[in-house]
This record gives sequence, C-alpha cells and structure tokens, in this order.
Amino acid sequence: MNILVVDDEKSIREGIKRTLNHAFPRIHVLMVQSCQEAAAVLLNERIDAVLLDIMMPGMNGLELLASLRESHRGMKVVIISAHSKFTYAQEALRLGARDYVLKPVGKDRLIGIMSELEREWQEEQRQLTEKDRLDLNLNYLREAVFRRWVQGLDIGSFDLSRLAQNHPRFHLIRVQFDGGQDLTLSNFVVENVLSEWIGLNGCGFVVSLETNLLIGVVTLREECSCRFVEFETGARGHLDRCLNVPYTMTISCASDNFYSIPDRIRKLKSPGTDMTEQPLPASRGDETIQLAMQYIRAHFRDNLSLEKVASIVYLNPVYFSQLFKQKTGIGYKEYVIQLRMERATELLSNRTLRVVDVARLVGYDDLRHFTQVFRKKYNRTPTEYRLEAK
Repeated sequence: MNILVVDDEKSIREGIKRTLNHAFPRIHVLMVQSCQEAAAVLLNERIDAVLLDIMMPGMNGLELLASLRESHRGMKVVIISAHSKFTYAQEALRLGARDYVLKPVGKDRLIGIMSELEREWQEEQRQLTEKDRLDLNLNYLREAVFRRWVQGLDIGSFDLSRLAQNHPRFHLIRVQFDGGQDLTLSNFVVENVLSEWIGLNGCGFVVSLETNLLIGVVTLREECSCRFVEFETGARGHLDRCLNVPYTMTISCASDNFYSIPDRIRKLKSPGTDMTEQPLPASRGDETIQLAMQYIRAHFRDNLSLEKVASIVYLNPVYFSQLFKQKTGIGYKEYVIQLRMERATELLSNRTLRVVDVARLVGYDDLRHFTQVFRKKYNRTPTEYRLEAK
C-alpha cells in the first residue's frame, strides 16, 4: 500500500512517516511539501491514500481535494489540519475526505486511522481478480512505453502489436495549455478526467508528453462512434468543470494506422501546425462538404461555429476550413453569412416582422451586429432595404 503525506511542515511529515514505518513496515510512505508536488506524484505513482494538510503556500489542500474528487474518484483522503474552523471540516467532508483530524495528531490516533485505511485497501485487493491486477499493470506498462515510443526513445523489445490491435480505428486527442504557469495539477486533472470519460465511451488512454501538452488515444465503442459530437462535447464539459486555466483541445478524425502516431505528433508539435489530417480522396472530400453544407443550411440560424460543423463530419477544424474553401470557392464564415443575408432579404418582405425579429430568425441576437453585417453585404441598412423594396 502506498501512502502520500502532503504537508509543508517538515517535522510533521517526518513524524508521520516515522510512526507509519514503525507500525506498518509493509506500507510505503512518500512525502511532499506542496499540492503541486503532490499532483506530480499522483501522475506518476500509484497512490492508495493521501494524508493532506489544508493550509499550505500556493494551492491549498481543499483545492487539491476538489480536483481529486473529479479526477481520482475512490482515492482515500484524510485531512490533517491545525485549523479547527467548522467550515473547513464541512467543506473537506463534502468534497469526499474520509476524516478531518486536528493537529497535533497522537500516534495512537494516526495508527488507528491507518489501520482502517489499510483494512479497506486489503478488502479491495481481495476483490480484485488476478486478471484484473495483470490488466492494470499491463495498462501502466503500455502507457509508459507509448510515451517513450512517440518521443522517439528506445522501447527495447516491447511488442506494440497488442496495443495497436486494441485501436484498429482511433481518434487522437490533444490538450494544450498556455505556458508560463505551474501546470502539474492541470495535467493531473486532464489525464484522469479524460481517461474516465474515454472509459465510459470506449477504450484508450491519455499521457503527458510535456508540461503543457497531453495526447490521448481513444477507440469509441460502435454505438458511440456515430455520436462523436456528443463524445467531444462531453469531454470539453468535464474539463471545463475541473480546470481553472485556459486550454485548447483538438480531436482528430478517425484513423486506422496506429503506427503513424509518432509522425503525426511530431508534426503537430512543429510551430504553426495542428492535427490536420491527410487529404481525403476527391470523392470523399466532395461528399463530406456536401454533408456539411446540408447541415449548415438546416442550422444556420443557430450559433454555428466552424469547430461544431467540422466535428459533425469528423474532421479537424483547420483541415475542414481548408477543404471547405477548396470545394466551394468561399470561406466557411462567408458562406454562413451569405445564407443568413439571403434569408434576411426574404423575411424583410414580410411587413409584419420587425427588423429585430428578422435578425433573430437568421441567427443574430444583437440587432446592431445584424445591421452592420447587412450593410456590409448590401450597402444599406435592413430598414433602407425594406423601404426600397416597396
């Protein structure tokens, strides 16, 4: 069993470790002095329980606990704090802490807490089958090898074919943060939250390649693959709830060449490049854009972003934008505006509709913006156009 002690006071960390090592020699105790360091350990080590202080410089324990609630469900956390304020204890328990213990913690109390945690952990281990343990260890090994493989490092004699067989048709997920800040906890949240969402919709994994870059591989279950938009929307929703730093997420269209992943990742890490897919055959490109145009014509009144339409046809937004202009001779944004303005001129002939009603019916909640776009297109305001059309 692995225990992580998180406390900025060295004497307390070492005192807890001495007590636990003496009473539970079979338990492995790790120590860190900040939540940022704790997040790094939780990313790279298998931790079964955390003893966590609340008030520490930088991020406090409650923030880490909140992240664990979303990204590491089932983690056993005991708060050990010098603060007896009821609201702290109440919030800690609401966020899933197993207990809230005030400092100084006596040896007997600490041993009692750890005995209970160990008993629960042993029961959980008994319920795991040998196959469960083997699969869990293999998953950790495969993800570690994958990280080395895509970074161009030696993976020895490890056979990637089993991993490739699990992903005959997959999507790549890229999550990137802006630099200039400590992103350890953010990486931890993304890796765990996305892994859980992937597990609910198929199979795959997420690994940190750099401090601000994570890559995921996901193979959606057959019943989920036709709902790719829902998968992406759900992934973004989970991250939006758990992250408090800016990020960008890109999900590629499906690919069936697992061994192309390192080259694709190297390209996306180059300045000015994205997860742009290989060009579609001409016939498929035509069909894809026709499908996109049908969708746009049916939904141009909605808040229709390029990213949303690209996801409808399973294409990266950058590549979709390029392909759309290549096939239609007009940019995506210009095409949507053209549809809206053409429909607006038709609606303006209906005198029972106010101009503000026309604006809303073609997708503009802001009348001033609608008027500006209309004037740019027709060199007159909607009202002037209506008067001239009498």
